[in-house]
Amino acid sequence: MAGFLSILKRFYLTAYNWIVFAGWCQVLYLTLKTLKESGHEHVYSNVEKPLLLAQSAAFLEILHGIVGLVRSPITATLPQISSRLYVVWGILYSFPEVQTHPIVSSLLISWGITEIIRYCFFGVKEAFGSTPYWLLWLRYSTFLVLYPTGISSEIGMIYNALPYMQESGLYSLWMPNKWNFSFDYFYFAIIVLVIYLPGIPHMYGYMLGQRKKVLAKSKKE
Repeated sequence: MAGFLSILKRFYLTAYNWIVFAGWCQVLYLTLKTLKESGHEHVYSNVEKPLLLAQSAAFLEILHGIVGLVRSPITATLPQISSRLYVVWGILYSFPEVQTHPIVSSLLISWGITEIIRYCFFGVKEAFGSTPYWLLWLRYSTFLVLYPTGISSEIGMIYNALPYMQESGLYSLWMPNKWNFSFDYFYFAIIVLVIYLPGIPHMYGYMLGQRKKVLAKSKKE
C-alpha cells in the first residue's frame, strides 16, 4: 500500500509540474509575441486567462506543503505565492487602469522565465528522480537577476494601482454596516508594500543560502 501511494504521489506531482510548466510557457510566449507585434499596452489582455490559471494553480503548492507532499518549508512558500496571487487577482485583474502599464511586461517576463525553469526542474526531478547539473544551476542561479526584476515589478504594480484603489473604493467596506467593521483596501495595499521591505532581504538571503547549499552538495556528488 505504501509503495502504491508513493507511486501515486510521484505521478501526481509530475503531472502537476508539467501542466503548470506548459501554462507558464504559454504566458511567456504570448507576452513576447504581443510585445513584438502589438506593444506593451496589449500584453495583459492577451495573457490574462493563462496567467490567471497558471498562477492560481500555485495555490496547490501551499496545500502540498501543509499535507507533506513536498519538503518545501511553508514559511518560504506561503509569502511568495500569496504575494503573487495578490498582484495577479488583487491588482492586475481588479484594476484595468494598470493593465496597460509597461511594468506588466517586465513582471510577466521575470515570472515566466522563473516559473518555466522551476516547474521544469521539479517535473524532471519527480519523473526521473534527479536533474542534470545545468538545470540545477539554472534553478538556483537565475533568481540572482530575476528575483530583483520580478519583485520590483510587483511593487511597481501595487504602487501604480494605489490612486485607482482610493478613487474607486473597490473592496473597501465603510461604516456603518451590519458587521460594524470597516476595511480600506487602499491602506491594506500600503501595508502590503511595507511588508515587502523586510520580506525582500529575507527571501533573497534564504535563496542565496539554498543556492550555496544545493550547488555545494551537487559538486561533492
